[in-house]
Amino acid sequence: MDNLRDRVSRVIAQQFHVANERITEAATLEEDLGATSLDRVEVVMSLEDEFKIDISDDQASRLHTVADILACVTASVGKGATTTLTAR
Repeated sequence: MDNLRDRVSRVIAQQFHVANERITEAATLEEDLGATSLDRVEVVMSLEDEFKIDISDDQASRLHTVADILACVTASVGKGATTTLTAR
C-alpha cells in the first residue's frame, strides 16, 4: 500500500508542480494544491496511465482530496486492473 501511495503522490506532485511534503491525505486538490479544472483532468489521465486503470467521469468528479484519489486508485487496482504495485 505504501508503494501505491508513493506512486499516487509522485503523479500528483508532478502534475500540480508541488513539493511532496504538501501532499497529505487531507490535502484538497483545489485549495491546498492549487489545482485547476484542467489540472484535475490531467491528473486523472496520468493516474490512468500510471496504474493502467479507467476512472469514469463520475468517479473523477468526486475526487476532491488526496484521500479520495487514493481510495479511487486502490479500488480500481483491486478490481483486477492489469497492473502491479511495483515501481516502474
